[in-house]
Amino acid sequence: MNRMMSPILKTLLVTTLTVFGGLPAAMAASAATATAVKVDAAKGAALYENGDPARGLPSCVSCHGAGGNSTIVANPKLSGQFSTYTHKQLVDFTTPGRQNPVMTTFASMLTAEEKTNIAAWLATQAHKPGAAKNKDTVELGRKIYRGGIAERGVAACASCHGASGSGIPAQYPRLAGQHQDYTTAQLEAFKTGTRGNSPQMTTLSQRMSPEEIRAVSDYIAGLR
Repeated sequence: MNRMMSPILKTLLVTTLTVFGGLPAAMAASAATATAVKVDAAKGAALYENGDPARGLPSCVSCHGAGGNSTIVANPKLSGQFSTYTHKQLVDFTTPGRQNPVMTTFASMLTAEEKTNIAAWLATQAHKPGAAKNKDTVELGRKIYRGGIAERGVAACASCHGASGSGIPAQYPRLAGQHQDYTTAQLEAFKTGTRGNSPQMTTLSQRMSPEEIRAVSDYIAGLR
């Protein structure tokens, strides 16, 4: 009897795990796509650093910094992020759930292989730490991150993203050291519906005040 799992059976297994308690559907689909493509981090590095002038594709480094360590507070740090998460976001930028005037254009120019390669390379890059800036709100940020806001049904950020903001591979992204401005902007985008690729984050952000969003974003910047 042939004990090799057929492609059809593999597809059924992935579908079953996704629907009945496996990875979130969108993350599972992204992981499956990334796995199906042969990863070449060196090609990812070259595209990140140089872009592709022939296609009018600029280098990622111009906005996200050397090694993914952005120095522009409106642009996220990408270094050390899980490859599955970065890949998912590059895919999501090409869908209605996460439209962005800049990233939707560039992500649409990348092939599936190129998305996978860039994400794989960024995952290997050393992450430079950030720091909290507002001493008056850091305690509020800490309480929200570690304990949530029970009376409004806001779960602790740490329950998914880890006590140190290191995230959970293939499920929840690394947050530690992210720019305050970027995190605040994303929470506000979830809250208003302009970013719609995470139902969980939309629900949680809608239960938070602007002050609470800024406080927890500042606290996250200081995590290591």
